Amino acid sequence: MPLACVLLFPWPLILLSRQHPGIPVAALSESRKVLYSNLEATEAGVQPGMRDIAALSRCPELHAEVITAPSAVAAWAELLETLYTRYSDRIEGRMPGIAFLKIGPAAARELAAALHAPVGLAESLEVAHLAALRAKPGEVREAGGGTAEKAFLALTPAAHLEVIGLTGAHIHRLAFLGVRGLADLMKWSAAQREGFLGVDVGKRLNRFLKGERTKAVQRYVPGHVTEARMDLDGPLYEPTEADVVLAELLPPVLTDLRGRAAAYLTVQAGTLGGTLSATRKLKGSPDAAGLLRIAGLALNDTGALPLGVESLTLQLSGIQQPGRMVGLWAGLADLEVTKDVLDRFPEALVRVNWLDPFAYAVDARYEWVDWLTGAVRPSAMTPRQSWRPALTRTQAHQQAVERTLAFFEDVPL
Repeated sequence: MPLACVLLFPWPLILLSRQHPGIPVAALSESRKVLYSNLEATEAGVQPGMRDIAALSRCPELHAEVITAPSAVAAWAELLETLYTRYSDRIEGRMPGIAFLKIGPAAARELAAALHAPVGLAESLEVAHLAALRAKPGEVREAGGGTAEKAFLALTPAAHLEVIGLTGAHIHRLAFLGVRGLADLMKWSAAQREGFLGVDVGKRLNRFLKGERTKAVQRYVPGHVTEARMDLDGPLYEPTEADVVLAELLPPVLTDLRGRAAAYLTVQAGTLGGTLSATRKLKGSPDAAGLLRIAGLALNDTGALPLGVESLTLQLSGIQQPGRMVGLWAGLADLEVTKDVLDRFPEALVRVNWLDPFAYAVDARYEWVDWLTGAVRPSAMTPRQSWRPALTRTQAHQQAVERTLAFFEDVPL
């Protein structure tokens, strides 16, 4: 069965175009500058890098919106779940906007028509990606295999060579030499490609031309989403009332986590006009109070409270087991690694004995001691004493008394 590549790039612009069909839309950065714009907006004069005010002056009917990264990632994960449910169990979508899956030609045509997206079919992921770049929205482009694939690759333009590892700088330098596509690079020798493009990029291109490509898609692991929902008797308008409802929704969600960590928190607010949602990225593993505060901020992002919230749904997605940093060897008592090492190399291990971590002199901060005996290990790693520590008040008094007694003992009576 061939491999398919579905292109929905740029993903933030695709999301806005689906939410507002038939009108000019533009995806903005956090600094309110245009990142992407659709065809209607571009024809009206909207260009990337333009401020939102300047874009609206060019196109008054433009809908410009900031698509945050958590919202885009959450929507992409939802799309992958849909593809997994309806089309295939082997899906890869590491980068939002580009999805690889294992399906047949008939299913690929159905998918292209359903998403109105270009789809490429080939025997490898790289060639399928190149085929998708040359397909029209809603159509499928097949690269074939054998001689047909070689002829297809020969027609690859230089602008599509980023798929196989080249950067924009490489493509610009190749254009300066008159290289129009992959067919011209095929005429070069392997050494010439490595010398001009660099060893890493050149070797990757040489392996691609020899046929060393990715011909398998990993099995998709559906993400687990835990949620809690509450339908309210009357609409909510005040943040304090919403905090009480969110506090009641949190305990069952935290119980379902069972010590795991979540990457995203989503709040869905049902209003009379529809459902509004907002997603926030979680950093680390916040406690219940922290999650309640983040949920309140997400609810504020939806802007649903002035409209009246009739239902609230709290979701945690991207659930995984948190990683923890352990020692060099796990379970020293069970493995007895330390004992085995000391039996073979008695002087291999040392410990650090902290004297004063805040001292200015290095030799006053710490010293290396033997692992077993605790004696100071004089070695190249041991800091040398460059000063004599001052006597304490008790030691100085005792030393003065001893000198006085020694003086009177020598005086004859």
